Amino acid sequence: MTEQTETTEQQHLVVPPVPEALPEPVAPAPKDRRVLRAVLRWTAAVVVFAVAGAGTAYGITRMERTDVPGLATESDGRWEYPEIVKPPLPSGSPGPFAEANTAGSHYADLRGLLLPAPEGATADKALDGKAGWLATKDFLAAYESKGERETLGTLLTDHGLRHIAARGWTTTDGTRTRIYLLQFETAAVAESLEQNYFSSVMAPPYALKGAPQSLMDEEFPTKVVVGDVRRYPYTETKPHGAEHVRQAYLVSGDVLALVVQSKKGGAGSVPFQQTVVLQSQLLG
Repeated sequence: MTEQTETTEQQHLVVPPVPEALPEPVAPAPKDRRVLRAVLRWTAAVVVFAVAGAGTAYGITRMERTDVPGLATESDGRWEYPEIVKPPLPSGSPGPFAEANTAGSHYADLRGLLLPAPEGATADKALDGKAGWLATKDFLAAYESKGERETLGTLLTDHGLRHIAARGWTTTDGTRTRIYLLQFETAAVAESLEQNYFSSVMAPPYALKGAPQSLMDEEFPTKVVVGDVRRYPYTETKPHGAEHVRQAYLVSGDVLALVVQSKKGGAGSVPFQQTVVLQSQLLG
């Protein structure tokens, strides 16, 4: 497939039911590549049927639960999302993982790569920022320690942080979600941050407010993989504070992302996993 063809084809992502192990992805026939349907609602495993490259808008649509084996009920805790579409790339720009894109840059509008709120959720207007860009100080406010906020602020400045896009919402059960996308000049810069500061497999590098102690989230299925996106999920250790906090750092090309969910009495593992995977799909 040529790069020109890649820039005009649509990419669809499929979310299958929870398996003991991931099923093998099935490559679509060429004549079907533009009509793939994807499951938007969550199961805890993901298979990506990717038409490589970037182009005009990519779609992530949904099918009915009863169309997916083993998901005939609404009791698994997944949220229902509207249709999710990746923003179009500027004319002539490659996707973040195209061979021609040596910098690993996301040329699509970063604000358009934020996961939309699920149906029935109330938006967190405080994360809208100015013209959709969140001030660095407002991102740093998510962290507990003043000293760590200062350290992290210096770290982001020294690594040439370009801007931050953020979105948040609260669902009817009281779960609060916040997503931050931090963009740097190149994938090499984001990878340097990851390797030196954000790749701990034991605990998150900086404590969030309300979660002074967290450890790697062992409930997150290790075989759930979204290509080209690296993931570090954590959960607050017991006893929880006023809210139970789950968090995950994602690294994709030139973007470092943070996904946070919190809820009084316990943040559910399923909506957290769903949110992290869908956000990963948008960045991948």
